[in-house]
Formats: sequence, C-alpha cells, structure tokens
Amino acid sequence: MTRDDLANLYRGYIDCLNAQDWSSLGRFVHDDVEHNGRRLGLAGYREMLEQDYLAIPDLHFAIELLTADPPHVASRLRFDCTPRGKFLGLPVNGRRVTFAENVFYAYLDAKIVGVWSVIDKAAVEAQL
Repeated sequence: MTRDDLANLYRGYIDCLNAQDWSSLGRFVHDDVEHNGRRLGLAGYREMLEQDYLAIPDLHFAIELLTADPPHVASRLRFDCTPRGKFLGLPVNGRRVTFAENVFYAYLDAKIVGVWSVIDKAAVEAQL
C-alpha cells in the first residue's frame, strides 16, 4: 500500500466516524484492535466510539495534520464541540470547547490494529 493509498483509507475511516456508520466500521478497523495498549476488539472499539457520541452529540473529527508512512498513520485531529457533563474529568457541562487529539495508528491487512491517542486536556482546562 502506498502513502497516498493509506492516507485515503484513513480519510475514509474519518468519514465513517463522522457519519456514525457503525455497520461499516469493520471495513477500517481490525477485529483485534488495541487502543492505548488495551485490546478492545472491533466490538469494544465501536462501543467506545458510540459512548463518545453519547457524551458529545456534536462530535466531529476534523483532520488538521495527516502523515502516512505505511504501515503507520499520524494525525492531529481538531474538535470544536459541546460535551455533556464531565469530559476528561472536567466539568464542561455543555460548554463549547476546542481541543486537539494527537493520534498514531498501526495498520495490518489495510485495517487499523493499533491506536495511540493523546488528547490536549490542558486546552480544555484553559477554556473553563
């Protein structure tokens, strides 16, 4: 797979998330996916994403930076949203916040098998 192929595949994954097209998630995510060192499997990963959308109904993944070097992708995602209640342990309670997530992905068989994610909690804290 070329860099362009992998970058386009990743963009398709982000489109899938933004559409909340959970029935298509398996086209992009491996059955044995891990997130930050925890094996979730596809079902657990889907559940995590569904919970994210319940907590943040206006959640939208916007790619700010994207680098593909097969079999890895690095991305900086931008969020401008209104989480309900607590978010990252902070009392956001429906206030609009903007923050970034730096995330690295490992691919196997053209599917995401590993995800390492860090959310800029300090940016959220500074807005509260």
